[in-house]
Amino acid sequence: MSGTSRSFLGKGPSFRVDFTFSIWWNLLLISTGSLFLAIAFKSLAVPHELVTGGLFGLASLVYYVTDVFSPGWLYLLLNVPLFVFAWVKVSRRFFYYSAFAMVATTVFYEVLTIPMPVKNQLYASVAGGALAGFGAGIVLRSLGSNGGLDVIGVYLFQRYNIGIGKVYLVFNGVLYAASLAYFSLDLVIASLIMVFITAVVMENTLSLFNQRKVVFIISNAADEISHDVLHSLKQSATFLKGFGAFSRQEKNVLMTVVNNLQLKKLEEITFGHDEKALFIVENTFSVLGASFSRRKIY
Repeated sequence: MSGTSRSFLGKGPSFRVDFTFSIWWNLLLISTGSLFLAIAFKSLAVPHELVTGGLFGLASLVYYVTDVFSPGWLYLLLNVPLFVFAWVKVSRRFFYYSAFAMVATTVFYEVLTIPMPVKNQLYASVAGGALAGFGAGIVLRSLGSNGGLDVIGVYLFQRYNIGIGKVYLVFNGVLYAASLAYFSLDLVIASLIMVFITAVVMENTLSLFNQRKVVFIISNAADEISHDVLHSLKQSATFLKGFGAFSRQEKNVLMTVVNNLQLKKLEEITFGHDEKALFIVENTFSVLGASFSRRKIY
């Protein structure tokens, strides 16, 4: 999506390209993430009989116990009722993207064979968790999902603000309790390690490029600092009214949002104008609107 808008500096139009909602970008994210997921499952998890968690974990558990079909096809079959739910309760677009992710994961799993000569089960769980978490995070950066429990998780998050992680926690608790009836405790613990690493890497992949810094600057040179923020950093800023508890004087507090690369430059600008300035930085995961990310609507 592209268009022209008025520059925030008031110096004429600025051209903005937003491809995050485009079909090709979402399909690229889903395809790449599904590839990593398939490699993690087929090359590391299944050869060591690890239960990966989620719906694929259920499919792999059924496969280990019954040896009927492959985990890829079982995963596809288990997804069918969930995608009917996605069609009815979430959105058509979410359904199509998630269905593409499910099919892509299944196809990659069935077609590709990339041997990974990892003999130690613990090492396999660590490497598999890292690959699976990275792949899952990439897919969830799109307007779709990985299928499986993500469908239920996204719906509950949109409607009731229940985190996707809580849905997985309850499901995986039941899944691993059932796994203890068929597998050794060591294998279940290795599977839990893989799921934990998957969750951590997925969260970091989701926050990649999304993290921003909210900066509050209290200075007698706030006007000069704001001028450089606007013209040197090409970043917008806002003045907040402050009142000194000690000086009993009104003072402008400059607030702006920058990324990690801009933070050091902003620090140099601030203390270049006022060595006694107060420079306050807070981490924020998501900033929506204006010149930042658009609100994600499934």
